[in-house]
Amino acid sequence: MSQANPIINVSAIFKRELTGYFGSPVAYVFIVIFLLLAGFFTFSISHFFEMGQADLRSFFQWHPWIFLFLVPSVAMRLWAEERRLGTLELLLTLPVTLTQVILGKFLAAWIFLGISLLLTFPLIITTTYLGNPDLGAIFCGYFGSFLMAGAYLSIGIMTSSLTRSQVISFILAVVICLFFILAGFTPITHVLSGWAPLWMTEIVSQLSFLTHFASIERGVLDFRDILYFVSVIFFMLYANAVVLENRRTS
Repeated sequence: MSQANPIINVSAIFKRELTGYFGSPVAYVFIVIFLLLAGFFTFSISHFFEMGQADLRSFFQWHPWIFLFLVPSVAMRLWAEERRLGTLELLLTLPVTLTQVILGKFLAAWIFLGISLLLTFPLIITTTYLGNPDLGAIFCGYFGSFLMAGAYLSIGIMTSSLTRSQVISFILAVVICLFFILAGFTPITHVLSGWAPLWMTEIVSQLSFLTHFASIERGVLDFRDILYFVSVIFFMLYANAVVLENRRTS
């Protein structure tokens, strides 16, 4: 691979990682667990059929919590496994830039998560059969969920670069992601509003995945919400590059 062809380099890393997912039973176990959890929370906990509404709000509202544990489980191996097997140093000596390796790994994992989301399409068919749903709002919900999964994933890939232990990487990612959830969780904002100034409560709330996802989930595509998730992804991938660069030069 040549550094003169960054797209080819990223594509090669992307194919290597994506093939690695589907070359092991781990990917299929993840997909089955995701589909089972999504179905359980939608139909059993949110009582989808009893609500009598032809929409998928009860499906999307659980995604921040499902992703909290499932996405870090996907991301925890991305760098930790390379370090454990001793292939990280070999990978970094190939004629590719660190940025290209990070992008290839991230995009492969993100597409894998996107495939898992697409496999929930029977819910769209069911909702359309039962009523006349707003397909635009459903599309926005999937788009927002995909963006949020990317934000979770960027945190997970960053923590994976910090340690050779997948368990430690998983725990760190869950803790950081939990902060980004609870910052906008209604009970937390109510507690903050009791003693903190309004502007501080607003700032903390705007840091939350819930705040920005809820807006997109309702069918409102606000550029600020999209920019928020893209900014989280960019910052975490940049932090990932800084960590790996420090390890390479140390």
